[in-house]
Amino acid sequence: MKALFNKDCELVGWMNNNHDHIFDTNLNWIGYIRNGHAWSGKTGNWCGPVNGYNCLDRSGKVIAWSTGQAVQGSVTPVTLSRVVKAVTPVKPVKPVNPVKPVKPVIPVGG
Repeated sequence: MKALFNKDCELVGWMNNNHDHIFDTNLNWIGYIRNGHAWSGKTGNWCGPVNGYNCLDRSGKVIAWSTGQAVQGSVTPVTLSRVVKAVTPVKPVKPVNPVKPVKPVIPVGG
């Protein structure tokens, strides 16, 4: 499990090492990743692209990131239609809370 942080370096969630599920801080399943894009676990709606451990919103801005990878947004992506909804995974064992990282440089494009 890889910790996901927001712009203020606060822990906001976890992504499993297979890059296919996203969990909140209590390890409740909130989304899944298919074909490089995040989808809501509750509604199946498209949330935005995912580049490694960088989660972007629908306008291409970084909303969650993890250490070990450059924080980088993108141009506004094309809106996607739904994919087949993923099966809810088994709740994983909670990892140890990570050390708060140093705030990254604001990426080009916001």
